[in-house]
Amino acid sequence: MVKAVFFDWFNTLALYDPPREELHRQACQEFGIELSSEAVMRGFLTADRYFWEENAKSPVQKRSPEEQAEVYYRYQDILLTEAGAKVAKELLLKIMNRAHQLFKGATFVLFDDVLSTLKMLKERKLILGLLTNATKEMISIHRKLGLEPYLDFVVTSEEVGSDKPHPPLFLKALERAGVNASEAVHVGDQYSLDVVGARGVGISPILIDRYDLYPEVSDCPRIHTLPEVVEYI
Repeated sequence: MVKAVFFDWFNTLALYDPPREELHRQACQEFGIELSSEAVMRGFLTADRYFWEENAKSPVQKRSPEEQAEVYYRYQDILLTEAGAKVAKELLLKIMNRAHQLFKGATFVLFDDVLSTLKMLKERKLILGLLTNATKEMISIHRKLGLEPYLDFVVTSEEVGSDKPHPPLFLKALERAGVNASEAVHVGDQYSLDVVGARGVGISPILIDRYDLYPEVSDCPRIHTLPEVVEYI
């Protein structure tokens, strides 16, 4: 019997506002590269998958400065290549720096289906938690966005000293919820972090694939909108 449901943050519950694809499209445009927001979005999704798979192998923030720089360069290269623009390294770095400047003004907003789904789950007396590879700043952000009445707790990688897919984040969530792993479900958008990580400690994973990035996945439930979670509770 499921007693608790845990959620990832980015691309599961929230996204950037203004959309990051629009900010990045603007950065490219300033350097004479015309791309559609849709193309940049495809680039981001592919690049995200690369980054989180790298991070799962070895936390990027704990690597040497040179290794970190190579990961971020590769991320940007994948993003632009997938979006349809193959550029020289010097220009790529200029675009990356300009996009970083523009991102400083972005905030988070919730997907339209989040609050209604969380309300429905709370009405079923389920314990709800947020698990994120982020800092404790996430606690104030989730309050600002109106999630506090629905979430029983937030666990961050900063708090436990370890990122997903490693066990500490998931184990802390189980501790906070006061349930066994067999009584919990975790919903996230990254297979290598959320599915592998949850399954590694015995939690049942659900992959939310809002952008159809993982059509090949068949070893766990794969949903496209958050309300579909209810079918697996």
